[in-house]
Amino acid sequence: MRETARRLRPAALASAALGLALVLSGCAQVDTTAPSSARAAAAAHGAAASLGTVDCREAKCIALTFDAGPSEHSARLLDILKQKKVPATFFLLGKNHIEKYPQLVKRMTAEGHEVASHTWDHKILTQISDDRIREELKRPDDAIERLTGRRPTLMRPPQGRTDSNVHKIAREEGLAEVLWSVTAKDYTTNDSELITQRVLDQASRDGIILLHDIYPGTVPAVPGIIDALKARGYVFVTVPQLLAPGKAEPGKVYRP
Repeated sequence: MRETARRLRPAALASAALGLALVLSGCAQVDTTAPSSARAAAAAHGAAASLGTVDCREAKCIALTFDAGPSEHSARLLDILKQKKVPATFFLLGKNHIEKYPQLVKRMTAEGHEVASHTWDHKILTQISDDRIREELKRPDDAIERLTGRRPTLMRPPQGRTDSNVHKIAREEGLAEVLWSVTAKDYTTNDSELITQRVLDQASRDGIILLHDIYPGTVPAVPGIIDALKARGYVFVTVPQLLAPGKAEPGKVYRP
C-alpha cells in the first residue's frame, strides 16, 4: 500500500502488492497485543469504565480506519460518516496532506473521530536512521497538535513495517502502533463493489479495517460497508474505544 503524496502510479502497483505480502508475512514476527487482551488486562487491574457509550467487552465492535489522507475525497467521507453516525480513526500523512487540508484535520477532530499519524512522508521506518524515524513521527504529530490542540497517541507504520527499534522510538515519542486485520487492497482497484465485498468477507469482531481515502473507489464503498456490517450487528468504534477500558501503551503494537 505504498501511497504517494498524490495517487499511486499504476507502475507502482506491483511493488505495492509485493510490499503488502511482506507486511503480512512479517506481522507474524511482531509481538502484538489484541484489543481483547488490552481490555482484559485493564479489567484485571480494576478498570471498569468504557470509553464513551460503547463497551466492546459486550458489544460486537469493529474499527474503521483510513490511511494517507486527508485528500480531495475526505470531505465527502466525513459527510458519509456524519450521516451514518459512525466514528473512524484517521492515520494522516503530513507532507501534501495535513499541510494541504488543515481544515479537514480540524473537522475530523471536531466531529469525534480519532486523528493519528501515518508519518510525515511515508518512509519505511525500518529502512531509515533513528533521526529520520523521529522526524517522520514527530512532524505530523506537531502539525496535528497545532491544528487540533491534541497530540496523537497512535501511529500506523507505512506498509505495517516495524521492528524493535521502531517500537523503542515510538515509545519515546509517546506513540502506540496500530496494524489491521482487514484490508480491501483498495490501492489495486477503483471498483467500489469489489472493495465492499473484500471488507465484508474479512470482517470479524474486534476487527480493524484498513482503507485509504486517497483513492477514488474507496469513499463510494463506505456507505455499503457500514450498512452491511450494521446489519450483521457490528458497532463501529474508534481504535481507542476498541481497546477500552484499556489504553494504548506507547511502544506497543496493537492488532486483532
